[in-house]
Amino acid sequence: MPPARETSVEAEFLAVTGRLAGPARGTVLLLISVFGVLATPEGALPLGFGLLALALVAGLAELVAGRTGRGRPVAFTLAMLRAGAICGTQFLTAPEAGEINQWALNVLTLTAITLQWEWPPKVTVPAVACLLAIQVIPLGMENGLTTVLRVLIEAVLARGAFLLLLRTTKRIDHLRERRARLAREESLAQERRRQEREYLAVLHDTASATFLTVAQRGGTTDPAEVAEYARRDLAILTGESGGSGQDSMVDLEASLRGVLAQSPVTVDARWSPVPPMPASVALALVRAVREALVNVDRHAGVGEARLTVQDGVRVTVRDEGRGFDPAGTPAQRRGVRGSLVERMAAAGGRATVTSRPGAGTTVDLVWPDG
Repeated sequence: MPPARETSVEAEFLAVTGRLAGPARGTVLLLISVFGVLATPEGALPLGFGLLALALVAGLAELVAGRTGRGRPVAFTLAMLRAGAICGTQFLTAPEAGEINQWALNVLTLTAITLQWEWPPKVTVPAVACLLAIQVIPLGMENGLTTVLRVLIEAVLARGAFLLLLRTTKRIDHLRERRARLAREESLAQERRRQEREYLAVLHDTASATFLTVAQRGGTTDPAEVAEYARRDLAILTGESGGSGQDSMVDLEASLRGVLAQSPVTVDARWSPVPPMPASVALALVRAVREALVNVDRHAGVGEARLTVQDGVRVTVRDEGRGFDPAGTPAQRRGVRGSLVERMAAAGGRATVTSRPGAGTTVDLVWPDG
């Protein structure tokens, strides 16, 4: 199953505003309507309670639309009816004649502001214009102009704040996408570097060893034998030998016995039962053991080594040769670093080389690391 796609910040922001703006408006306007009824003259109380009931119905519709995401056009229609009815009856419910009704003004401004967070301008502009006409025409020029300016400024600021936040969420999405792309590129680069290190290690174990063998034997090497070495090395380097990249489970003991059969030195092998392991890990262990045995032949000055295999898995190659100082190994020498340490680390294991001049060398290969 493919991984779930990460939700964008922009989509989450739009979902939250669409889900909360209506219920918040409905709740606040219902409370305002309760106080508006309390301030309504006694003779207009039936009308005030009717408007309160309309505010309650509209608020419930907005709550349902916010929770379910359905019925938004119905909730919008009821919100407009609520605001239009309260604004249209402002003089009948006003505490004093000729006074601007704060109930109606608050309903108008809150409706105009919150609509900017839910609907596009093609919806909000005519809706706010209709409500302004209902509210302003009965007020006259002087009071009406002040109300128009107030509502327009508040609506424009609300829309501007919404667009600013929307732009910020888009910027965050862009940065997240860029960071994810850079992480993918870095991961690919690390994988390429790992493959390059593995290739160099394989090259060191195969072709370099073959060249060294031919050079040591001088002109006594059989050409057919050299050709066989070259075919084997080419198959390993190109992956045609079937060892690299396999995820099937293999028997490490059988693979190591094949290495010991071709070892340039005599090996005293001691085995403990080892469970099957991934072929890629077994390949790393086999190549590391082969490199360790070749190093014994080349550098230790002895013709024998001891190999132990323990469950866990821990493979140890020990010789009693001349030894060396690991810290003094030149950086360009890849035998220890590339063929042992980096190869085992790439397979999820650990390689440790312990040695000192005159005290022999111990190569400890552990998988998995820790």
